[in-house]
Amino acid sequence: MAAHALDKDLEDLAASARAALVREIEASGAWDADPVWREAFAAVPRHVFVPYYYVGVLGGYERRWGEHPDPRARERWVKGAYADTPLATRLRDGELLSSSSQPSLMALMLAALQARDGDRVLEIGTGSGYNAALLTHRLGDGDLVTTVDLEPEITESARRHLDAAGYHPVVVTGDGARGVPGRAPFDRIIATCALPSIPPAWLAQCRPGGRILTPLATGLVLLTVAGPGQAEGRFLDTAAYFVPLRGGSRSEAGPGPGDQAGLGAVPRRGREDDLFRFLFALTRGSLDPQEAYALWEREGRPGRERYGITVTGHGEWAWLDDPEGPYAWPLPG
Repeated sequence: MAAHALDKDLEDLAASARAALVREIEASGAWDADPVWREAFAAVPRHVFVPYYYVGVLGGYERRWGEHPDPRARERWVKGAYADTPLATRLRDGELLSSSSQPSLMALMLAALQARDGDRVLEIGTGSGYNAALLTHRLGDGDLVTTVDLEPEITESARRHLDAAGYHPVVVTGDGARGVPGRAPFDRIIATCALPSIPPAWLAQCRPGGRILTPLATGLVLLTVAGPGQAEGRFLDTAAYFVPLRGGSRSEAGPGPGDQAGLGAVPRRGREDDLFRFLFALTRGSLDPQEAYALWEREGRPGRERYGITVTGHGEWAWLDDPEGPYAWPLPG
């Protein structure tokens, strides 16, 4: 009896914490572009998708989990599940393999994607399954939502979480850089892992007029597909740090938020500025740190929204202000 009463208390705490998270996201303006997402975040129970997670502590990580014998520890787990922060969900030898993204950033990305009723959506990077559940809540069960991840243990775990929450998207184990050709074409593709460039398979599997939203160089780029092998778009104005895509022959996705490698000769103002580090990540291999810093100062320390990406059959490049302008840098193949 006591256990059932405690379960009910935890469920009540989860409902209260979820409502508070929805209010926090709404106040941030994250889904202003598509307010329909409010209902999805209000309905989908995030705690079901993170039965355990890790929080950073001095010297490593601390595990929080829903089956902890201490009721106070279980309460901390529930409250943490609804904090507007990313949660580390899978570690290997101290390396972060998978996480549940910050909910307000997820809301911003989903709103920017502008998915509509009937759209077929591919998610690259299943993670806990929470984002796939939000998409499925919005678009409906059936075959509209497909999510793919490289690791079988991740997709198997996500399936269990999704089943427990009552959502049934198509979950595929595979290399996200190759998309899911057997489920194409898609109207929208959204990635929750960082890449150094846009995989050609995504463009081949996205309908003309479709949208691709992916992390790249500590930002989020929203591309519109013009046709086979062709897409163009700008970065959103927000910072975004994601676990790199694993699998295939993908190279490193770029420096993380604290990466200072090669910046020793750059003035401290640049080294410590997130917008300069974004430019440095985007142009790595094309500009040395001093060249990147000179450009950044000369152009008024531009924000992310001034940058974009163009993809054609002849290559991919990043640019500042204008795809045909003087500042353009090739992306790695």
